[in-house]
Amino acid sequence: MKRLGLIAGNGKFPILVAESARDKDIDIIAIAFKEETSRKLEDLVDRIYWIGIGELSKLFKIFESENINQAVMAGQIKPLHLFNPWIRKDATMRTFLNKTRDRRGDSLLKSIADELDRRGVKLLDSSFLLTSSLAQKGILTKSSIDKKDWQDIEFGRNIAKKLASLSIGQTVIVKDKAVVAVEAIEGTDATIRRGFRLAKEGCIVVKVSRQKHDMRFDIPVVGLKTLKVLKKCRVKALAIEAQKTLLIDKNKFLKGANKLGISVVGI
Repeated sequence: MKRLGLIAGNGKFPILVAESARDKDIDIIAIAFKEETSRKLEDLVDRIYWIGIGELSKLFKIFESENINQAVMAGQIKPLHLFNPWIRKDATMRTFLNKTRDRRGDSLLKSIADELDRRGVKLLDSSFLLTSSLAQKGILTKSSIDKKDWQDIEFGRNIAKKLASLSIGQTVIVKDKAVVAVEAIEGTDATIRRGFRLAKEGCIVVKVSRQKHDMRFDIPVVGLKTLKVLKKCRVKALAIEAQKTLLIDKNKFLKGANKLGISVVGI
């Protein structure tokens, strides 16, 4: 592989992809979003194009003009942007929104992925350059997990899997075998905060993947920003699906969790 297109959302995920590609001498042509993407990406890629979230036709045209035939999506685009009246949507974006079966983020991304494929751009597994950052199975930190915690984790996993199968969200907050909060369009961090407001300290956070998990654009991610939320909300443990969840800044994340006494478990 000599050249790779990068559709870059928010957070550090696209930055890590760009760094890994540079280490492997892969040229990166990035499409960044004015409303989401970090400016730090500019120094890590060979060429970058800034577009608005609603300017989907530009994305297709850029890949065509750059002769890109392989690409990755990395970093979230907040689904709430779809409801922002100030986000201008071009004709192509409006067409995609009208023809998708619903307004869930994965439905739109699947349609975009299919259109890229039709145009000769193969969308790759978004973690293929960062496989070492995927969560492994088992206890990943020094903090112990007692029997009660395991019961909460298993209880939460079953609920989260059912929630994810409906494409509503992938995270649940549980305490004493009670569902305290479930994730919807607001995202994981906001769900954790809501769980803390309702049940205070000692909650368990369980994050899973969907049954028909599309690693091209649907990979669960946790990082240092989430760790700060876990600390503030005094969460007892975080359970994430092994081989399906990306730990951004993995070593720093686990070191920080150890320092805070938060158990991290790959399930």
